[in-house]
Amino acid sequence: MVRVNENYLRLPGSYLFAEIGRRVAKFKEDHPNANIIRLGIGDVTRPLAQSVIKSLHEAVDEMADEKTFKGYGPEQGYDFLIKKVIEYDYKPLGIDLDEDEVFISDGSKCDTGNIQEIFGIDNIIAVTDPVYPVYVDSNVMAGRAGVLDENGKFDRVVYLPCNAENNFIPELPKERVDMIYLCYPNNPTGMTLSKDELKKWVDYARENKSVILYDGAYEAYIQEEGVPHSIYEIEGAKEVAIEFRSFSKTAGFTGTRCAYTILPKTVKAYTESGEPVSLNKLWNRRQTTKFNGVSYIIQKAAAAVYTEEGQKEIKEIINYYMTNAKIIREGLMSIGLQVFGGVNAPYIWLKTPNNMSSWTFFDKLLNEVNIVGTPGVGFGPSGEGYFRLTAFGSRQSTIEAIERIKTGLKL
Repeated sequence: MVRVNENYLRLPGSYLFAEIGRRVAKFKEDHPNANIIRLGIGDVTRPLAQSVIKSLHEAVDEMADEKTFKGYGPEQGYDFLIKKVIEYDYKPLGIDLDEDEVFISDGSKCDTGNIQEIFGIDNIIAVTDPVYPVYVDSNVMAGRAGVLDENGKFDRVVYLPCNAENNFIPELPKERVDMIYLCYPNNPTGMTLSKDELKKWVDYARENKSVILYDGAYEAYIQEEGVPHSIYEIEGAKEVAIEFRSFSKTAGFTGTRCAYTILPKTVKAYTESGEPVSLNKLWNRRQTTKFNGVSYIIQKAAAAVYTEEGQKEIKEIINYYMTNAKIIREGLMSIGLQVFGGVNAPYIWLKTPNNMSSWTFFDKLLNEVNIVGTPGVGFGPSGEGYFRLTAFGSRQSTIEAIERIKTGLKL
């Protein structure tokens, strides 16, 4: 008989956002006239920049001409985009990269989920808690996470609590770990780490021959001086860190799909006998086997982000969302809620009032003011008692949502 991958049976009942969708659909069925404002899933609402649209059209025209038609492209990405990534995203930070250390993909969600395939099944993973669910779930699927206990934790995962009490700064693990997931600016809390704090992790990884999986999808939203935009700003990070970036939130590519992963050739893992192996080669092998590359049309559009006009337009889009974040943050604080994030990231993380559970607050917000957010516990045990709102709505809906909360939410 055919057997299932029983690791999938160890996953929680449903993916977080699927459960949110189910509850909202039921509410909509019961209240068909309700005007629901969605500030939950981190999807963007602003249209693609005009320079990006122009490049899309030009690329489509190229595909209609026999002389310029493109079929299969390189799985690692076209060099015209890879060169732009290096020139604009890393050289200004004083970071040198080779072209074969950049891998263009269709999303950082895909990459952070797939990267675990090149690591041994016995590796111990550490995650900040709360955490983006894909990091844990993909390791559960692989059989690396163990069994879910009554506290909502997998018994082979090391959880690093991040909460108001420790200012959302994770402590180094007390036991040795092999794979460390860090996301900064953080999803879901919106908080950041200083260079000194990040250096502690790089030093730990170097001392323990560990690897840091660094999700920098929101680095373009950093507003404050001194906050690192890349882990490679830290000395020694190119020995131990893989970095993930995305055009999804930076340039509105959630529906067009383009991202990239940086994997320096100096990052190593080890065989059972202790022989070092370049992870760059393994990731390249994985991608060329399982991935046919991002379409030429989309990569041309992504390259337009790096033009002078594209940079200006993208900055305007980011400023739009960060103004939304300020509106949400200040509005919630004005009614006495404890609020975090929203300064260097498009996420606002709030403490639920009166020690309310995350899902209870979700239902309260939906029923009393018809607003959808994300329960903090969906991001991990330490997220219980917290709640996430996103700044990716329209200006009008953001303002209206805060007014509803101020006037209609019974605290």
